[in-house]
Amino acid sequence: MYRRFLKRPMDFILALIAIIVLSPVLLIVTILVRIKLGSPIIFKQKRPGLNEKIFTMYKFRTMTDERDENGELLPDSVRLTKFGSFLRSTSLDELPELFNILKGDMSVVGPRPLLVQYLPLYNDYQKRRHEVRPGLSGLAQVNGRNAISWEDKFNLDVEYVDNVGFIGDWKIIFLTIKKVFVREGISSNTSATMEPFRGSPSGSVKL
Repeated sequence: MYRRFLKRPMDFILALIAIIVLSPVLLIVTILVRIKLGSPIIFKQKRPGLNEKIFTMYKFRTMTDERDENGELLPDSVRLTKFGSFLRSTSLDELPELFNILKGDMSVVGPRPLLVQYLPLYNDYQKRRHEVRPGLSGLAQVNGRNAISWEDKFNLDVEYVDNVGFIGDWKIIFLTIKKVFVREGISSNTSATMEPFRGSPSGSVKL
C-alpha cells in the first residue's frame, strides 16, 4: 500500500516543503557558486532511474573545469575546491535534486542514482536497485556512503528494495539529517569522491 499509493505523494509534499523552507539557502548557494566557480551553476548529468529509465539529475556545481595541456579534465582531487568540498560535506550540492523529486524522477529515499556507464556492469542482483525510484538518500548513505565498498552499497540498495516501508523511510530520513551534521562518509579511503565502479568479482555479491 505505502509503496504503490503513498510514497510518491509523500515525496512530492516533502520536496515542496523543503524547497520553500530552504529557498534562502538555495539562493545563497546559487550566488556563491556563481562567484566562486562560475557558470554553469547547476551540474546536469544523465542518470538511470526507475526501471533504468534515463533522466537528467541536477546538482550544484562543486568542481572547476581545469584541464591539462591535452585538454583532458584534471583529476577530481585537483578540480574539487575547498568551497566545493564544503558543499559536498554538508550535502548542499544535493539540494537541486529536490526538483527531480517534484518531477517524479527521484524519491526522497531510495538507492542513489549512479552513472549511466555503469549499467552494463551490473549483474542481475545489482540491477534490482532500479526496481524503485532513486533517492536523495538511501540505506547505503546512512550506513557508510562513500566509505563502504561498491558491493556493500549494492547489497544495502537491494535490501532497501525488498523492505520499502513508511517507518523505514522515516528512519533513513532522520539518520540522513544526523549524517549531514556529522559529515560522515563523504569520501572513500583512496579518492576525493568515490572510485569508479568497474564491475564486481564473481561471487562477491550477496544473493
